[in-house]
Amino acid sequence: MSEKTLTRMDLSESVFREVGLSRNESSALVESVLQHISDALVNGESVKISSFGTFSIRDKSARVGRNPKTGEEVPIHPRRVLTFRASHLMKDRVAEGNRSA
Repeated sequence: MSEKTLTRMDLSESVFREVGLSRNESSALVESVLQHISDALVNGESVKISSFGTFSIRDKSARVGRNPKTGEEVPIHPRRVLTFRASHLMKDRVAEGNRSA
């Protein structure tokens, strides 16, 4: 498995090379898309990207957890968590090792 991480800079550079926008325009475009996705999630909306997957927010209720070291019961407060569900196409592509691309 590769330890490489895809960054915002990598995305901007790809847009620069493949679309032909300037580096500044490419960076602004990537930032704008990521900001729209973040804003939608903060507002409780789901974000579905066709052939990729769906990001959504889930509310988790309060519960009692346990400290594994001491066995002491600890209250876990209610919170919102981000979830991602990959599309079937993405799951298939990852499973086959992306050989088709």
